[in-house]
Amino acid sequence: MLPNPFCPLRGAAVLSLKATVLLLLTLLIKARIQIRFFSGLGVLLLLLQTLAFLAAGGLLSAAGVGVMAMGRRR
Repeated sequence: MLPNPFCPLRGAAVLSLKATVLLLLTLLIKARIQIRFFSGLGVLLLLLQTLAFLAAGGLLSAAGVGVMAMGRRR
């Protein structure tokens, strides 16, 4: 009985398939971590933007009230 000459090639194909699956799983996990990190970063930046908008609105409102009060005194 002669040994099958294609047996090493089949083993290499199986090993390359396992390596590909491992690489894809690693990339999937990395992508999920990145999505969660940047989602949290986006929420933080949205909160910062909202606070800056409210502070600017409060300052403009206070400045507007002061200008209106000065106009009434004249």
